[in-house]
Parts: sequence; structure tokens; C-alpha cells
Amino acid sequence: MNLNTFPTKGNLILAKNSLALATQGYGLMDKKRNILLRELMGLIEEAKTIQSEIDVTYQAAYKALQKANIELGIRFVEEIADSIPPEDSVKIKVRSIMGTEIPLVEYEKKAPDKPLYSFYSTSDSLDEAVKAFQTVKELTLKLSMVETSAYRLANSIKKTQKRANALKNITIPSYQTLVKNISDALEEKDREEFTRLKVIKRSAER
Repeated sequence: MNLNTFPTKGNLILAKNSLALATQGYGLMDKKRNILLRELMGLIEEAKTIQSEIDVTYQAAYKALQKANIELGIRFVEEIADSIPPEDSVKIKVRSIMGTEIPLVEYEKKAPDKPLYSFYSTSDSLDEAVKAFQTVKELTLKLSMVETSAYRLANSIKKTQKRANALKNITIPSYQTLVKNISDALEEKDREEFTRLKVIKRSAER
């Protein structure tokens, strides 16, 4: 409907219904934006915490690795690193938050069928490094999920805000103006009709 819609009672009902739907739509959009925003703030805080854990754990892992390199030799440590099988237990699924799909990383921590290397020919520092880097890997997987989720939520919030602004600043005011124009026109028409009937009645009484 446009502002030049012919002023009839039927069009007034349609305009009021459209206004009610637009107002309801804005309320839903605003509610969705607030929910997504709360989720995003939570993810941002979670990402900060995980990143701090990664920084601390990585420093410990690197320190242990340096010590192992000195005790065992860089080439020997590299050979052990190359013998460790690639990670294949990561599964990526999705979950939905208010219609926005975000990744859900599932990581099954399995104990190896056999030792990754001989404990007799290595040192405690290498064991510490392996354990610490394993933790770094797990935290990095978690951080990637959180950051990707935050990125998708931020995009969804941006789109939702844009639609909400369009409803609030364009669609709703347009329907409010249309309802007012049609109502004013119908009231003016009723006054004219009332005046006309009054004149006819006076003429008939003479």
C-alpha cells in the first residue's frame, strides 16, 4: 500500500493490519538482536579466556620443547614429532541460535593404541612438551569454534539491526501516516455527509 491509497474503510482496515504486522515484526527483530547480542558478548569473553589459557600453555610448552631440544637434539625431537599421526577425531557440526547456524566442534580425546615414542630414549621435558602442545591443540580447536561463532553472530546481528531499522524508520512511519491520512479523509467524508443530510432535512421541513 502507498500513501495515495484510496480512502475507504476496507483500505483503512488493511493499513491498520499492515501497521500491526510491521510493529510486531520490529518487536521480534529487536528481541532477536538482543538475544544474539548477549550470545555474542558471552562468546567474546569466552574467547578472551581461552586465548589467555593458550598463551600461558604455549609458553610452558615452548620452554619444555627448548629443554628437550637441548637434552635430546633438535633432529631427534623432529623425528619424534614426524612420527605422531595426524589428528582425525575432529568432527564439525552446527547448532542454531535464533536461526543463525554456528559451528559445534566435537573432539574425542582418545588414548593412543601404543606409545607415540619410546619413553626410555626420551626425557621428562619432551613428555611435558607433548602434553602441553596437546592442550594447546585442544584449546585452539575450541577457540576456532568460538571465534567463528562470534563472527557469524556479528553478521547476523548486523543484518537483523538493518531490518529492524528499516521497519522502525521507514515501514512503520509510512503505515502510521497512511492510517492517519485514510482516517482523516473518512472523517472529513462523514462530516460532509452529515452536513449534506442536515441540509436535506431542513429543506424537507420547509
